[in-house]
Amino acid sequence: MASIISVHSYRGGTGKSNLVANVAAILAARGKRVGIVDTDIQSPGIHVLFGLEPETMQATLNDYLWGRCNIRDAAYDVSAGISGADGQPVPLNGGSVRLIPSSVNAGEIARILKEGYEVELLNEGLSWAIDELALDHLLIDTHPGLNEETLLSIAISDVLIVILRPDRQDYQGTAVTLEVARRLEVPSLHLVLNKVLPAFDFGELRERVARSFRAPVSGVVPLSEDMIRLGSGGIFSTLHADGAVTQELHAIVQRTITD
Repeated sequence: MASIISVHSYRGGTGKSNLVANVAAILAARGKRVGIVDTDIQSPGIHVLFGLEPETMQATLNDYLWGRCNIRDAAYDVSAGISGADGQPVPLNGGSVRLIPSSVNAGEIARILKEGYEVELLNEGLSWAIDELALDHLLIDTHPGLNEETLLSIAISDVLIVILRPDRQDYQGTAVTLEVARRLEVPSLHLVLNKVLPAFDFGELRERVARSFRAPVSGVVPLSEDMIRLGSGGIFSTLHADGAVTQELHAIVQRTITD
C-alpha cells in the first residue's frame, strides 16, 4: 500500500519544494517508485528542480481538474532530471520519479483564482495516480497556508511534514497547522527546521521546538551557501552528495518515511 506524504509550510519561502524534490530523489535511489503532485496551483515551481520545461507539458494538474485529460496524461517521468555532480543521471536501482505539475500559464492560474475547481476531484486524482502509476510513495507539495485543497491533502496523508524556519511568524503558523492536523487525526506528524544559521545550537533548538509543539523534529537543516548558489537548478542531495545538508536530508527520510 502506497504511503501519502504531504509536505507543508504555513508561509512561503521555507524551502518546501526543495525538500519534496530531495526526498523524492532519495527514495527513488532506494528503488522506490515515487510520485509528486504539485498542488501549489497558485504558484507552482517544483518542475524547475527536475528541469521540466513548461513548453514540454502537454497536460498539467489543471487540465485534469477541468476534465481535459486523465491523471496519467499529466504525469511526467522526471527521473533523468536527477543528476550527479558529473552531470550524468544518478542510478536509481529500479526506482523512478513521476511528477504531476501545475500549470505556469498566467491565464490558467487566473482561472483557478477566479473560478476554483471541485476539490473532490483532486482526491480522486491522487488515488488514481497511486494505482495507475503503481507508486510506493506519493509526495504532495502543498500550497502554503491553509485552504481547501491543503486541508484535503493533510486529511488524506499518512505522514505530514511541516517545514519551518526559526522565525516567530513561522512558529505561529506552524502551531495553527499542527492543531488542524491533530483534529484531522493525521497518523504521523513531523517538523523540519530549515535554513538554520550554523551558529545556532542545533540540539538545543531541536529540543525547544519539539517541546513547544509537542511533535518530533525530524530534521534541522543548516542554511547553505551551496543551496543558495544552486538556485533551484537541480536536486541538491545528488549534486552535493557529501556534506551536512545532504546527510540531514537522508536522515529526514529515514526518520519520517517507512518502507
